[in-house]
Amino acid sequence: MPKDTSIKSVLIIGSGPIIIGQACEFDYSGSQASRSLREEGVEVTILNPNPATIMTDPMTADHVYLLPLTIESVEQVLKEQQIDAVLPTMGGQSALNLAIECGEVGLWEKYNCRLIGVDLEAIELAENRELFRKHMEHIGLQCAPAMIANSFLEGMEAAQEIGFPLVIRPSYTLGGFGGGFCFNEDEYPEMLRRGLDASPTHEVLIDKAVLGWKEFELELLRDSADNVVIICTVENFDPMGIHTGDSITVAPAMTLSDTAYQEMRDQAILAMRSMGNFAGGCNIQFSQNPETEELIVIEINPRVSRSSALASKATGYPIAKIAAKLALGYRLDELKNQITKTTSAYFEPTLDYVIVKIPRWNFNKFPGADHKLGLQMKSVGEVMGIGRNFLEALQKACQSLENGRAGLGSDMKEWIKTDDILDRLENVSEDRLFRLKDALRLGVPRKTIHKLTKIDPWFINQIKRLVDYDAEVMKYNVPEDLPENLFRELKEVGYSDIQIAYLLRVDEEAVTKRRYELGIRRVYKMVDTCAAEFPSDTPYFYSSFDGENESVPSDREKIIVLGSGPNRIGQGIEFDYCCVHGLKAVHEAGFESIMVNCNPETVSTDFDTADKLYFEPVFWEHLWEIIELEKPAGIIVQLGGQTALKLAEELSNRGVKLIGSSYDALDLAEDRGRFSNLLKELDIPYPNFGTAKDADEALEVAHRVKYPVLVRPSYVLGGQDMRIVINDAELERHVLSIFKKAPDDEVLVDHFLDRAKEAEIDAICDGDEVHIMGIMEHIEPAGIHSGDSSAVLPTYSLSVSAVNKMREYAEKLAFALKIKGLLNVQFAIKTDKETGEEVVYVIEANPRASRTTPFIAKAYKVPYLNIATKVMLGTHKLKDFDINPQPSGYAIKVPVFSFNKFPNVDKQLGPEMKSTGEAIRFVKDMTDPFFRELDRNRSQYLTR
Repeated sequence: MPKDTSIKSVLIIGSGPIIIGQACEFDYSGSQASRSLREEGVEVTILNPNPATIMTDPMTADHVYLLPLTIESVEQVLKEQQIDAVLPTMGGQSALNLAIECGEVGLWEKYNCRLIGVDLEAIELAENRELFRKHMEHIGLQCAPAMIANSFLEGMEAAQEIGFPLVIRPSYTLGGFGGGFCFNEDEYPEMLRRGLDASPTHEVLIDKAVLGWKEFELELLRDSADNVVIICTVENFDPMGIHTGDSITVAPAMTLSDTAYQEMRDQAILAMRSMGNFAGGCNIQFSQNPETEELIVIEINPRVSRSSALASKATGYPIAKIAAKLALGYRLDELKNQITKTTSAYFEPTLDYVIVKIPRWNFNKFPGADHKLGLQMKSVGEVMGIGRNFLEALQKACQSLENGRAGLGSDMKEWIKTDDILDRLENVSEDRLFRLKDALRLGVPRKTIHKLTKIDPWFINQIKRLVDYDAEVMKYNVPEDLPENLFRELKEVGYSDIQIAYLLRVDEEAVTKRRYELGIRRVYKMVDTCAAEFPSDTPYFYSSFDGENESVPSDREKIIVLGSGPNRIGQGIEFDYCCVHGLKAVHEAGFESIMVNCNPETVSTDFDTADKLYFEPVFWEHLWEIIELEKPAGIIVQLGGQTALKLAEELSNRGVKLIGSSYDALDLAEDRGRFSNLLKELDIPYPNFGTAKDADEALEVAHRVKYPVLVRPSYVLGGQDMRIVINDAELERHVLSIFKKAPDDEVLVDHFLDRAKEAEIDAICDGDEVHIMGIMEHIEPAGIHSGDSSAVLPTYSLSVSAVNKMREYAEKLAFALKIKGLLNVQFAIKTDKETGEEVVYVIEANPRASRTTPFIAKAYKVPYLNIATKVMLGTHKLKDFDINPQPSGYAIKVPVFSFNKFPNVDKQLGPEMKSTGEAIRFVKDMTDPFFRELDRNRSQYLTR
């Protein structure tokens, strides 16, 4: 049937701030759904308090409400807008739970508003563990033996009935929160209490653990006529026992027999059709006995899931976009394939390549955290590699992680102690993939590795191939000795030139030079959903060393925007927001916009955000060959955070034009020593400091500048390895830990301005004038990282003279650094004990997009990223824009933390950033109870 024409206006509920278990993927899904609905002439309203996302940008929807996800906020929207229907399937578990709450209090009925895509009964059927289990059994599908518990007593009885090991799964939670495997009765009572507390309905499902079984996910779409299409089958590299968000995953499935796949398909379609009133995207998870191929259903998510974004990028099929249209009443056969534009959406994508997703963790931000992976998700982001075979995709994913790896091993970071390696294999943590290769390299039998890990032997055998390649390459001494066919094979299975250089004991440049001499160059293949069966002109590419090049450069002037890689603490979704706006501005300025990024969760890697997308690691070797092919007029590194900035020096050295500020400006601001000398020249106060190349020098500096001191590496992101120390012993210990990680770098030792206020400015400079976008005052004192501070826009307690000084210093720095584009300056303001006057110190300057840029743009309703990018390009000056901020009282950026994912970690805040996301809150004045509560606790969590 065609779309329901009675639906004129739709409310999309977002997922809120980024937390572990619910991240950027829902920004992507919500943004895509909004675009899809507006294509149909539907008026879209979005409710989401996250200021860092594209979803809450004015260009995404007709109306955006940056309000908390509460019943009260929903009612405000329903009062102010004529909403016909609500789409709750794009905002993760938060949106579903809110939709249920609103239904329970009769809100939808009161405002004559209906749910589309899914109804409350279908949500209840999927989310209520007991109902779901009984329903699956009723339609003839198997689940693990299980019992439901709503109390501690019932939980204890269930464990007695089922026996150990068992699994605790709280109802209505996300990211496996509160769940886990329990192996014995000693640890069970505490885990049961945690599970009951985690569930909003205080309900847990206790089921028999099927440890060692294989795990698969299917992404499906269903329409109102019961047509079902399977978009992607994803296989978990890790067996049952690890949350899918923490698992390495592969598509298409590598080890699934055809008969098992057909059975899984049939069961998935049966389950999907039995879920009641449901039209849209759905995720179903299966566990398979590796010996008998017996299947059990784990769960169904009646919404667009975390894996939906991955499946969309893996196949090129825009799941959320089609799901939104299905929610309006369309059938799959009435819609076009968004990629080919000629075939129907009622088809199953075909992959002639392999994708591998690897999660990204930030355990180093949580000292004392348990690194062991289980049912509760702990990763903060993910990357995806695309290759013509499993090993190529796997190595490209490893190169994308932003953790210093050049691929899977062969990069000087291998472990050599067999006992430690075997322990890591058995007690799985974030580095098990790398330890698996180490074990094979040291000769541990493949059967032993399988016994310890339960990873399918096919995957173990594949990684053993890399060990064999390593051994073969080490027989040679120089690149010229490597046989051409071996050289080509190495590249075809994903080896980087750095890895080959390490194995040959030469430098990378010698390997690259020889490779070019042999004509072994990357070609680019198109992601087209149909394995080239139908014509497609979608500019979505990945690199390989196989066959012909399908990426033909145009004759237009091109600008490459470098993405920010995986989401992680210190570099989150706000940088993807900046990249998307940068691409839009580049296109509007008349250039061809090219995106390079490897994050499958984000809007920047959508197939039509840029004029051309290269889904590739933001890794030098990959980037350089794209540059050689496309020959861009320039590259923008200011929008992609530290991931992009770290490549600026090499780009500059090779004569590639950096759009906006020069490399010297970027380096001057990043190199703390040079920057402090600049402040001295400009007569701008700064904390007394010194640099040190060893622990003795650091002690000398600390005695000169006086304790407490702030110790940090010379180059730093998200406050990584920054610490406040108060004595020699602490200083020596921390300095040695920094030099252990980076022995050739300098350490900075600054006098710490205790009890100082902190503030920051975001600005745009075009070389002739400076526009101050916003001045924010932090509620928390100096010493807590700006990303972990609540920032108030505009300032609320600083004197006029202090604010004027901040403006003056920001303008001085913008001109001295020759900024062309964005600049963020951070200040500490401390009252002089003798004069009683406020002294403004500059702490640091960042000549790039900052994490507060989207916040200011949302608070003042000004497209600052679009303006800044056009200034960087040189096509516009600030005077060309009519900048008219529209403040609404005070806006507060409120950090959001995920400490609850790490039960043994205290909430301790300091110079190193730990928040995973942020929300925006508007207040009329400082008498607001929300502000007063933040202010009351301003110093509570400050530690060293």
